[in-house]
Amino acid sequence: MIRARTAVVLALILNAAGAPMPAQREAVLKQITLPHNYYYREMYLPQATSGPSAVAWSPDGREIVYSMQGSLWRQSVGSTEATQITDGPGYDYQPDWSPDGRRIVYSSYRGIDEELWVVDVATGDTRPLIADGAVNVEPRWSPDGSRLAYVATSYRGRFHIFVAPVLGDTLGPARRVSTDRESLLPRYYYGPYDHYLSPTWSPDGTELLFVSNRGHLWGTGGIWRAPAVYLDSAHEIRDEETNWKARPDWSRDGQRVVYSSYIGRQWHALWLMRADGANPLELTYGDFDATAPRWSPDAQHIAYVVNEGGNTSLRIIDIPGGAIHRVLVTQRRYKDSVARLSITVTDAATGKRIPARLSVTGPDGRSFAPDDAWRHADDSFDRRYRKLEVGYFHTTGTSELTVPAGAVTIEASRGLEYGVITKTLDVPAGRAKSCRISLARIAHMPASGWYSGDVHVHMNYGGAYRNTPAHLAAMARAEDVHVVENLIVNKEGRMPDVAYFTPGRDRASTDETLIVHG
Repeated sequence: MIRARTAVVLALILNAAGAPMPAQREAVLKQITLPHNYYYREMYLPQATSGPSAVAWSPDGREIVYSMQGSLWRQSVGSTEATQITDGPGYDYQPDWSPDGRRIVYSSYRGIDEELWVVDVATGDTRPLIADGAVNVEPRWSPDGSRLAYVATSYRGRFHIFVAPVLGDTLGPARRVSTDRESLLPRYYYGPYDHYLSPTWSPDGTELLFVSNRGHLWGTGGIWRAPAVYLDSAHEIRDEETNWKARPDWSRDGQRVVYSSYIGRQWHALWLMRADGANPLELTYGDFDATAPRWSPDAQHIAYVVNEGGNTSLRIIDIPGGAIHRVLVTQRRYKDSVARLSITVTDAATGKRIPARLSVTGPDGRSFAPDDAWRHADDSFDRRYRKLEVGYFHTTGTSELTVPAGAVTIEASRGLEYGVITKTLDVPAGRAKSCRISLARIAHMPASGWYSGDVHVHMNYGGAYRNTPAHLAAMARAEDVHVVENLIVNKEGRMPDVAYFTPGRDRASTDETLIVHG
């Protein structure tokens, strides 16, 4: 206690003397004024994932564009070759192809805000549409290309729907079409003010469907329909408890709406209903999430994202019929010069390969990971020292990944009992380079009978991936955590890990890693 008080007094003296204060970490996208940022960040805001996270169709239905690894990619339907069309300096998400086929609008995260950008399909040139310091996501062209609907926090840091006219290559003044209304409901997770998410246009451009928690205590709300000029006259066509991922999409024939729902189960599936909300019908099944659905222009197919194998991937389902096709990528054509990097992590004492956490950062501050790795990111960072928060992945000991040519920084760590190693190396374009990192112990607590543990884990509470006890154990080994207690938890009516509960240790446990469910 004496030491703590001394430290506080010393800090006050230094501050009064004008000395610089220590680094301060701030939340990612701190301008959002909603409680519990881990909910909307993990479940709603776009994230850099190794696999696809959002998809849209070209106007002729022959191609799709999707976000993957923080960039936008286009791919012909039926092909296995993907072509990168954006490449930083931020992370690019949620593309939507303009009706005339000339442009693709997307949300771009650059460390401070989420901006709306557009890329010229023919030339690859990019330029900003909205860069106002707010969070701008889920952009959607109107069917005639004359307007853009999107969700933004520019009004008091809350999620509202805006509509802006498209004036040539720019946007005109945006208008908030949703009403800022305080609810008297005691919402713990979502805050007192109603929010408005995921707009989608009617085929004639006169109406919008969207998700709102107006009148709802639990969940992100139901699906509503309203004239596009003003949403206050909206009526709810589907009263359902949603969890940020409903993202309805209105078919171009105007007859049907597809959306993602976990009603009656623990994982999200695709559902189909009439445009008036009647006759909902489940389209997909399985113990994994099916999300982010988008209709093809001819209303005969739906592209969507799944995490069936743990990581994310794309599927296309035929309507009618229900045949499901995998969208495979066997070849990637990169926009800029790249190189291959192989990293091996060993124990300094034994020389054996060990699991670890790796952060690989390119010259512009973006993080990179192997194509099959699960990407993670810190939820806060100090903007005086970094442009973007730290991104990282777990390695079993050896990992290979594609990185931009030039200076690449690697940081390797393994929990609290190993020292952190940072290396910077130059990776020539078109070449392959190897890096070996030896981590040395700075403490060995198990030798004294003490073991590290995390007794408050929710394995599948949020995020984009589909976790399992075996993968959870692999993550624990990379972080040098010996005991993990996965707490079975509900998010409203969804309990994704309830099937894993069993007395005693999970079968994924080893002599060094104990996995239990509580």
